[in-house]
Amino acid sequence: MSSETQHRPLVAILSGAGISTDSGIPDYRGPQGLWRRDPEAEKLVTYDSYMTDPEIRRRSWQMRRGSKALQARPNGAHEAVVRLERSGVPVRVITQNVDGLHQLAGLPARKVLELHGTARVVQCTVCDARSAMTDALERVESGDPDPACEECGGILKSATVMFGQSLDPEVLTQAVAVARACEIFIAVGTSLQVQPAASLAGMAAENGARLIIVNAEPTPYDEIADEVVRDPIGEALPALLDRIATGA
Repeated sequence: MSSETQHRPLVAILSGAGISTDSGIPDYRGPQGLWRRDPEAEKLVTYDSYMTDPEIRRRSWQMRRGSKALQARPNGAHEAVVRLERSGVPVRVITQNVDGLHQLAGLPARKVLELHGTARVVQCTVCDARSAMTDALERVESGDPDPACEECGGILKSATVMFGQSLDPEVLTQAVAVARACEIFIAVGTSLQVQPAASLAGMAAENGARLIIVNAEPTPYDEIADEVVRDPIGEALPALLDRIATGA
């Protein structure tokens, strides 16, 4: 069988905050993250508080103005994922991040499942109209502290899953299907403690996938993993994915 027609395994990559720290984005949800250290800050991304308190919304918009996620650029780990996909290996990314850096690096949007939504889009809580976050922030810069939906006047929020909201069931269903179908499942930069995302690693392993964990700290799934890598993600992930791309 020629190399052109050899079997290429489906590779699923579950990415967490750790893959984006080299891009300058802090881990807000981690043990030392902002949401753990400052309950007041957590209210800015809590759905009920956001919807009922105009002052919380105004503060949230000011927080978004300084968002590092919107200013960040992809790093070598994101680029390594794109190289793997362009090598012809079937790749699907399931990400817990809202920064959109996988797509900015060049991965087709249809191959990225954003479990927690995206910070690059705003969504109306009434009519579900979506538009660019940059457009909403321009309105804030122009003096509107709490911009309303231009379609229906409803409250706008980032198209992210806030505390108190459920994950999009369609996205989660697709993620489960990928976890069950893949032959290699790589969890990178995630503590594998936030459910239901973490359970995807176990699901993949139960269905026969090779489970590889790339994370600085131990995770609850290390014992069932085929390989655990503690090296820095910026070095470890490109080396691992280049190895998979060559069939090694």
